[in-house]
Amino acid sequence: MLRRYAIIEVNDQLRSLGASPKAAGQQAGEKFKLHTAELNEREVLDTRQDPNVADLGLVMPTRLIAPVSKLGLPADAAPATQWGISAVGADRIKLDGSGVVVAVLDTGIDKTHPSFLDSVNIVEEDFSGSGNGDSNGHGTHCAGTIFGKDLDGRRIGIARNIRKALIGKVFADGEGDSFAIFKAMQWAAREGANIISMSLGFDFPGMIHDLEKDQYPTDLAISIALEHFKDNLRVYDSMMRLIEAGQAFGRGPMVVAAAGNESRRGEDARFRISASLPSAAEGMVSVAAVRKAQDGFEIADFSNGRAKICAPGENIVSAGLKGGLATMSGTSMACPHVAGVAALWWQAIAASKVRATAESVTIRLLGSASVDKLPNFDPGDAEYGLAIAPP
Repeated sequence: MLRRYAIIEVNDQLRSLGASPKAAGQQAGEKFKLHTAELNEREVLDTRQDPNVADLGLVMPTRLIAPVSKLGLPADAAPATQWGISAVGADRIKLDGSGVVVAVLDTGIDKTHPSFLDSVNIVEEDFSGSGNGDSNGHGTHCAGTIFGKDLDGRRIGIARNIRKALIGKVFADGEGDSFAIFKAMQWAAREGANIISMSLGFDFPGMIHDLEKDQYPTDLAISIALEHFKDNLRVYDSMMRLIEAGQAFGRGPMVVAAAGNESRRGEDARFRISASLPSAAEGMVSVAAVRKAQDGFEIADFSNGRAKICAPGENIVSAGLKGGLATMSGTSMACPHVAGVAALWWQAIAASKVRATAESVTIRLLGSASVDKLPNFDPGDAEYGLAIAPP
């Protein structure tokens, strides 16, 4: 039976520079090739033996990490400042993301939104096959949280002076596949992104349910979903190693990804799903979501666990379609908070005697995270605590 695989190749010249794809990348940059092929089991084994193949894995369906709530917002209902901005401390400092390049891999962007006009150079690339732009609103909302300018006196963005944004559209109608994400990650790294924000994922329980609806026995559905998960975790790990290879030259991007919204803690405290792909991959900063609580903040019921860090993700106000505002909830909303805070750390480190790299920024971001406002903090939810802007 033929199945579609994503294949990462490193050419002979790069392979000769080191014994591993990472070693090759460290000396020659991120020059690797991505392509797909329809392969049977024998061809898969043969391909794995090719010395120029860094890795391969089944192309799997991916979905937008859809908000658990999504509402239009009347102009008179929006707070003066989106609560997440003060929660991460971005309202108390003058840092604004100057000099930092961010990439948002999502549903695209409404670049005509007044929060983006005449203030940021938006470079779009479509990997979904549906053309640039955003008919969903999710990507626009996430971008607004990272770098949106004030709208009618209301602050929505954390790093409001980012001058260049790479917008990779990886979803058509909220659905796509892992190969589109691999290509978008490669593009963003090649185009000089310092930070990549990805509010997307592989819904493992959802895939099992879909297969069961198609009359697959539960055991077989679980087996198929697990095969896809394991294959793609390995490929994401390989992608991250190749992308991170550029960090030796200060070129590799930091990758921030939403942990997922599959948990149901409100129904049963034990119902905590682990961080989904791609956030579970090696080297990514996975993000859980918090909400307001009586004594500070707490992990949201929907938020997946085993994340690295957490950030505001419930009732987040940001840019909506057609020039307005929207409020959404989900780890998708927490992820751009962390990307925005990371941009502030990147700017702060670049202004110091320490070179700003994905590694140095990640160390500062995680090392400065706080548990002070998380009275019921559990490191199994978000290992380092709440993301906090530089002092």
